[in-house]
Amino acid sequence: MLDLFIDKTHDENRQGERFMSTSTEEIVYTKRFYIESYGCQMNFSDSEIVASILNKSGFGPTSNFEDADVVLLNTCSIREKAEQTIRNRLQTFRQIKKQKPAMLIGVLGCMAERLKSKFLEEEKLVDIVIGPDAYRALPALIEEAGEGQRAVNVLLSREETYADISPVRLNSNGVTGFVSIMRGCNNMCSFCVVPFTRGRERSRDAHSIINECAELFNDGYREVTLLGQNVDSYYWIDESKDEIVTFAKLLEKVALINPLLRVRFSTSHPKDITDEVLFTISKYENICDYIHLPVQSGSTRILQLMNRTYTREWYLAKIKRIREIIPDCGISSDIITGFCTETEDDHGDTLTLMEYARYDMSYMFFYSERPGTLAARRYADDIPEETKRRRLSEVVKLQNQLSQASNKNDVGKIFKVLIEGDSKKSDENWMGRSSQNKVVIFPKAENDFRKGDYAFVKINDCTGATLIGRTVSTI
Repeated sequence: MLDLFIDKTHDENRQGERFMSTSTEEIVYTKRFYIESYGCQMNFSDSEIVASILNKSGFGPTSNFEDADVVLLNTCSIREKAEQTIRNRLQTFRQIKKQKPAMLIGVLGCMAERLKSKFLEEEKLVDIVIGPDAYRALPALIEEAGEGQRAVNVLLSREETYADISPVRLNSNGVTGFVSIMRGCNNMCSFCVVPFTRGRERSRDAHSIINECAELFNDGYREVTLLGQNVDSYYWIDESKDEIVTFAKLLEKVALINPLLRVRFSTSHPKDITDEVLFTISKYENICDYIHLPVQSGSTRILQLMNRTYTREWYLAKIKRIREIIPDCGISSDIITGFCTETEDDHGDTLTLMEYARYDMSYMFFYSERPGTLAARRYADDIPEETKRRRLSEVVKLQNQLSQASNKNDVGKIFKVLIEGDSKKSDENWMGRSSQNKVVIFPKAENDFRKGDYAFVKINDCTGATLIGRTVSTI
């Protein structure tokens, strides 16, 4: 989950999304649940797992939280603003609960894992607290909370992948779907809470991944995004075939389901993405030519403090290698300004690295210290917020220029575009994405297209965020 330079649907800036099940099964539900998800794509994927678990326990969806028996927030802890957004939202729900005392309020996900019982005991904002590895216990916790008991389960697991649960596709466009391939993270980036909130890395059974992707295609979906905190670390042993399935091999297996099924993935760690992955992308037309490769900083000194385990020069060499093997590859990044002890020279290194990488887009933030992280324990958060914001503004300005230049370079080219639905600004235009993950807008009237079709579109204009064109043919 992504088409703005400072993405309003990413991390702490995501303002929440309301979901309803699209299941066509005729089930009589005795109670209703309402769920909002914040943060990364993994959280939204987890919400689909939660919906499936609740459906099987007799809970149906509602789009109005005032009608719900259970209100759930799937939360993000990656930045302080994200947590404050959740607290404000919980206050709104507590006001409704005063008029509807039987309604239960629950916090799920990373924020639940980080703060554990604080919500229950100190602030009394919620009735249920459940971490990302304990969703199977949710029906039991709802029952306990309904009886007035303390309902909390934030135990982390070394095995849980939810591989056997068929997600309920929430608020889906019916064209693009997310498939979780692994959980947790073994990288200990000093600024990041994920290893503490999602636990150690573990890969999902490859057969279950292939089956889920195939089911999505058979249901009419035409694109899947394989999700993981670090997808390049995917590693699973198929004992029945005595086969080691790496991420490159998994990509190939998904691509072979059908050539009309597009395959994306997120997120890659620069130290782990291999030539094997790059050559696999290059080999299969339906594996999208797009890589999200977070750099965080362009300064080797800051990268070492962040424990990113690579240098500026190593990262630049990786960008060069990507462009050698996949010349038309779209590349995006994550960038943090104002990390501990960052100097103007360090900041300048980030700007020059961006210019070399020529990112099509980036997710950009200023540093927000997270309690419990290695950075919070080791370093002083010593950069004034005014300086952080000024440096962020300079990074955003440069990225806008790079994005504009990238889009202008596409004018005159023809792209194969997967139609996702109506344009946000006009239902007379289609909106789709190119293989490089760029948004493309083109008129509906030219051909008899439907959502989920592929169209060849020649680009004749652009904005900083969008390509604008006309169809030349279709398949």
